[in-house]
Amino acid sequence: MKIFIFLIIIPLLFVSCTLKEVTDHHGVYFLDKKEKKLTINKSNINDTIAILGPPVIKNSFDGDFYLYIERKSTSSKLRKLGKRVPLSNNALLLEFNKRGILINKKFVDIDQMNKLEFDKTMTEKNNSKNKFLYNLLSGLIQKINDPLGKKRAKVNQQ
Repeated sequence: MKIFIFLIIIPLLFVSCTLKEVTDHHGVYFLDKKEKKLTINKSNINDTIAILGPPVIKNSFDGDFYLYIERKSTSSKLRKLGKRVPLSNNALLLEFNKRGILINKKFVDIDQMNKLEFDKTMTEKNNSKNKFLYNLLSGLIQKINDPLGKKRAKVNQQ
């Protein structure tokens, strides 16, 4: 009986194993190929949405900027304990004019992203929360020092 159960369980374990590589895909499939279908000064927003779908980020400050991404990763080998390894990491930035015509496109792949340099300047901190806290605490200190408001009344009379 034990051998019979053993003969059933072992093949079930091997059936669940796969030899194919498992990949996770996020974003637009084949972004590098679809990007070539868009031509500057000919394609418009409707063409872009038909080819690539809705953008991940849509920004409309000075013009219309659309951002599309593609990220593909897979599990590494057993010796690295299944850590995710990126296969492709692409980004496409499209700029449209006020009429919706494509005026600029920039495609960045994983090799170009590794070469990007970031700005080292620091942004100043906004202290509006600290001002609020200071005003709140100074009001409480005044009430503690003069709970009946007699000192303030004397100052206002003079």
